[in-house]
Formats: sequence, C-alpha cells, structure tokens
Amino acid sequence: MTNFRWLEDTITRRLVTTVALAAGTTIGLLQLFFMFGGHWAQPNIEQTGVLQEVAAITRIVSAAPPEVRPKIVQAASTESFRFIWFPQSSPTARNIESAHYNADEVQMGHDIIASVIGSAARQMKAFSVDNPIAQTSGIAVNSAKYPSATFMAVQLNDGTWLVCAALVRSWGFFWRERLLLEIATIGAWVITVSLIASRQLSRPIEDLAKEVRRSGMKPSAAPIPEQGPRELRLVAQTINAMQVQIRKFIADRTTMLAAISHDLRTPLTRLRLRGEFIDDPEQQARLFRDVDEMQAMVDGALSFFRDDAVCEEITTFDLPGILRTVVNDFADQNINIEYSGPTRATYQGRPFALKRVFTNLVENAVKYATIPSLDLTCTPAHFVVTVRDHGPGIPEDQIGRIFEPYFRGDKSRNRETGGIGLGLTSALTIVQTHGGEIEASNCADGGLKVRVILPKLHSLS
Repeated sequence: MTNFRWLEDTITRRLVTTVALAAGTTIGLLQLFFMFGGHWAQPNIEQTGVLQEVAAITRIVSAAPPEVRPKIVQAASTESFRFIWFPQSSPTARNIESAHYNADEVQMGHDIIASVIGSAARQMKAFSVDNPIAQTSGIAVNSAKYPSATFMAVQLNDGTWLVCAALVRSWGFFWRERLLLEIATIGAWVITVSLIASRQLSRPIEDLAKEVRRSGMKPSAAPIPEQGPRELRLVAQTINAMQVQIRKFIADRTTMLAAISHDLRTPLTRLRLRGEFIDDPEQQARLFRDVDEMQAMVDGALSFFRDDAVCEEITTFDLPGILRTVVNDFADQNINIEYSGPTRATYQGRPFALKRVFTNLVENAVKYATIPSLDLTCTPAHFVVTVRDHGPGIPEDQIGRIFEPYFRGDKSRNRETGGIGLGLTSALTIVQTHGGEIEASNCADGGLKVRVILPKLHSLS
C-alpha cells in the first residue's frame, strides 16, 4: 500500500504535478521559440563574436598603410559582412561626415562597439538601410535583398572612414531589449502557472466550503461528498462524523424536552383543576394566569429547542412578497406598516422561517416601541431587511444581549408585556442557518434599528 501512496490524490501530488507540467511546458515552449523565433531567439550581438571581428579589422586597417587598406578590407569581407574603406578626401567620406543620423542609433552603436575598438576611432556613426547614406557611391546596398542591413561607420585617427556593413543580421535583441522581453515572458508565464496551480488547489477547497455551508443550513442534509485530495477527504469525513453526532445530540435533546413538556402538562392540568375549587376569585385568576404562563414557557422552550425552522425545505421565493405578507397580516389588526423596497427579488431559503423572523421583529417594535417601518435594500452580495421604530431604544449596556436566550429588557414575565425571551434568539438562529446575521443599533434621532443581512446564496440544496 505504501508503494502506491504517491498515486493517491493529495494536495502535495497536485502541486508537484502542476509544477512538473509547468516545467515541461516551459522547456517545450523554449524549444519552439528557438526553432521559430527568428532573430529574436538568436544570441546577443556581444555573444556572436561580430564585435571582436569588427574591432580586429578596425585595428588592422588603422595600422596598415593607406595603399594596402583596400586589399585588407576586400579580404576581410564576406557575403554577409562587408568592410569598405574611404580616404578622407573622397566624396563618400565627406557625405558620411555631413549626413544626418538617428541619434538613438548612433548612441546605441557607440555604446556597443566603443569599448572594443578603444582609441582606434575618432568618431562613429550608426545607421540602417533606410538611411540615404546607405545608397551613396561605394556603399549602395539593395534594400529589397537586405532589408535588415545595419551599418557602422568608424572614422579612424587619420580622418579616413571604415564602413562595416552587416548585410544579414546574425544576432538577436540587444541586451536591454532582451532583458525586457525576458522579464515580460517570465512574468506572464509565472502568472499563468500560478493561476493554474492555485485553481487546482482552491477548487476542491471551494467545493468543500460550499458543501459545509449547505450542511450547516440543513443539519439533516445528506453527508458531504468525500472527494478531492486526501487531506480534504479527511476533513469531509471528520465533518460528516461530527454532523452525525450533532444530529444525535439534537434528537436526544428534543426527545428529552418533549418528555419533560409532556410530564409537566399533567401537574399543570391538576393545578388548574384544583384551582376550580378556590373560592377567592382574585386568587383563582392569579393561579390560572401563573399556570398559563408556565404552559407558555414550556411550549415556547420546546418549540425553540426543536428548531422547526431547519425541518423546512429550502425553496426559491419572492422575498418582497414575504415582507408584504407580514405587512398585510398586521394591517388586518389595524396596524399599518410602511414598506419600501423592490417589488420583486428572488431569494433561496426557508420562507416560513424567515416570515417568523420578520413577524417577531415587527411585533417587538409594536409592543415595546412604535409602529415600525420595513425596508428592503439589495446589494450585489446581500439582501438587507431593516425594521426601524421610533421608540425609546435599548440601553447601550443591554443592546448586545438582546439575542441571548431568556434575556428581556423588561424584567416582567407576564403575558401582557411579552413572551419568555426566546423570540429574538430564535430569529437569530434562523438567520444564521441562512448564512446571515442580525444587527441591532440605536438611532441617533431616537428609536431602534434592526438589520437582517441575508447573503445571496445561489445553490443551497
């Protein structure tokens, strides 16, 4: 089994494979570049030996008597490289000295050859085949046959001129151009390889994150697929095992609470029956009120711990439609709530659970503050539902605790002022199962603002 460990899909193997493929592809591209790159792929002019050859001929011509110089340059010339010598008194020499040149070409030629020629030259001129001087007597070159011909005119110390004509370019880019090309090529290739490698590593992680999010929104969902690299499969196995334990814990807890609720109903019923025999109507009413409150606490706690919201299937629905339904429900009670926002916006989630959230927030505002307003705004990544009232707000030292179980700013526990303190906790749980969050804050001009932020989830099964 150990012998085949490297054949297993792992993050390490993916990284090594990607780097190996990148290296192999690089070698292949380099071979293609040298085969079809033309003079781009040829060595630098300093590496071809051309400069040394020109320097040697220049020194020989400079040291030789004028009468033998034409024979020397004729012997040194080849089909692709030609040397021509002109006396100082010749018309061509005067034309070379007075002609117009491209300053960049002259500077580049000087930078390249000055160091190897040394003191043998008084001045130098560089020009290409499209310069009119290239067509003067004694130099004339067929530009159609040699379109890349390059010339270097060197004035020797005695005033004569030696023209070196490279008819066929045998070198590639100069070192500055080559450096820029290499930097650009390496940069582009590094970016490409990095994108491919990062995608190979990030895709299975993104898939795992998507499955974990789906599992978190619906604990009863199918197990996370154990696929991808070995390390991520181990993570998926661990999460699946943890999910099984969580489901078992929730089931045991719900069963226990259901049993407690059932057992409590019997003594509560006996208390109510015995209360029928109390002669004092006031004491009897107080007893019945306490029994009803205890029954509401038991039912509320059981409903919260059972968490019916996660049993609802995820579906696609119109979010503004849910908010308008809440507005209409309160309108039936002569409570007019103002809604502002889009008329249609598709969302994926649990519509009845979210309706309970918005209903609970509106009820709290109506009960403890003023009739609120409902506002829906859409951002590229979220839906934001805001419930805004104009009541007294919540003390700053308590605003961070309003979503805690059984916490109520109003310490009373009677039915006239509210429930048992699980409404906002349940709302927070429902929103969190949708991957969202709830924020509560006091407004500067008075009142409380509660924002429900829901992410735009596209695939939640």
